[in-house]
Amino acid sequence: MLKRILLTLFVLLIPVFCFSQASDFGAWYRFFGNKQIDQRWNWHQEFQYRNFNLIGDTEQLLFRTGIGYNLTEGNNNVLAGYAYIYNEPYIGNTNEKTSFGEHRTFQQFITRQVFGRASLLHRYRFEQRFFSDDFRLRLRYFLAINIALNNKQMQDKTVYLSFYNEVFVNTEDPIFDRNRFYGGFGYRFSKHLRNEIAIMNQTTAFDSRNQLNIKTFINF
Repeated sequence: MLKRILLTLFVLLIPVFCFSQASDFGAWYRFFGNKQIDQRWNWHQEFQYRNFNLIGDTEQLLFRTGIGYNLTEGNNNVLAGYAYIYNEPYIGNTNEKTSFGEHRTFQQFITRQVFGRASLLHRYRFEQRFFSDDFRLRLRYFLAINIALNNKQMQDKTVYLSFYNEVFVNTEDPIFDRNRFYGGFGYRFSKHLRNEIAIMNQTTAFDSRNQLNIKTFINF
């Protein structure tokens, strides 16, 4: 069954890699780390390398970290943290780029539920965004579901489907900031390591773009 799933994934991604030469298709390479300090406290680390193409045309570099606290064992977590985002957007419809940084503080609440093969996660995040000449506030709601395919539940050596949708809203005009829809496959090697490969569509008030996403999750 695992071979059939991987073959299906490869076939589905062939047109993606062919299309990826177009300028509106990018790639995000994402690392998520979590250190369980004790039964209650955890340390979150995150690094993302975002490209306008598959590699080499930097769109963003993102570093995020925070300290979390489990309100209940494993299911409900509050976390506060800091992020730095380096941006290299294109100027209008030209080939010229500019660059700027953003400092960000944030607070979030995560709750999880398990229904047989399906694992559900809700995340509510509030962000304070600091630019050199501006300050903004933003709210985010993230809903994700992972569905085990070759096992009856998420455990070691599990292939799974992964989907999420995240909506971003500002506290001032424009209210709608963006929406991200993500779908792909993952493999859980153990409780310490899993990987995902997926396609994500990001829609803003101005455009809609697709990105290949490759993600690594490490718990230690």
